[in-house]
Amino acid sequence: MCRHVGYLGPDRTLRSLVYDGEYSLETQAYAPRMTQGNLLNADGFGVGWYQDGEAVRFRRAQPLWTDQSFREVAGAVRASCAVAAIRSATVGFPVDESCAQPFRAGTWLFSHNGKVEDYGAVESKLRDLTGDVSGVPDARAPVDSAPLFALAVRYWREGRALGDGLAGVVAAATALSPGRYNLLASDGTSLAATTWGDSLFVREGDGEIRIASEPLDGDPRWTPVPDRSLVTAGLQSGISIAPL
Repeated sequence: MCRHVGYLGPDRTLRSLVYDGEYSLETQAYAPRMTQGNLLNADGFGVGWYQDGEAVRFRRAQPLWTDQSFREVAGAVRASCAVAAIRSATVGFPVDESCAQPFRAGTWLFSHNGKVEDYGAVESKLRDLTGDVSGVPDARAPVDSAPLFALAVRYWREGRALGDGLAGVVAAATALSPGRYNLLASDGTSLAATTWGDSLFVREGDGEIRIASEPLDGDPRWTPVPDRSLVTAGLQSGISIAPL
């Protein structure tokens, strides 16, 4: 059910983040090892990064491995913080670029790996929690991840830290519906993620931090994150993992 990757560290090309490694994000699009209930993540992809302090994004509604133009462009773009995601659409939701993640609001990038169970029964309740979503077009995307993102933006706008915002979303969502709530976010200088029902790994070293649904290679520094955890990461503070 989707895969995502977060990066923080020295500038590197988007191509190296997305395509490098025996189990790269591209490979996970057609041969994931740890997903639940799906064989492919071929319903779209997206990459978000930062340029001159602003969040920049590229999204498509096609399989990652079919977009050779992006592969070329990705080799020319460098970033020190990025979020990339590939999508396996849940039955009932469209295969549309508007549903591809990461979502964006200001300098925040957001990705949801999972699903809200019985979404039709709780959608209105979730959207009631989000408040004003003006200026956040992604909050209106026709997918269950959208109100989760909208709620995160509300919490961040209210002053919550990046990780605290994600933890608040998980608490609110699980109070309404069971599901899988692996969330990933960045603000340009830090990363945060949650595990709730799906796999997540972290890797730290060589002056960089990576957070990924699955290890991207065979490096032994990849460490599994326990289920129902909050991960916060910064280059100065390192990686912190706490129970949700």
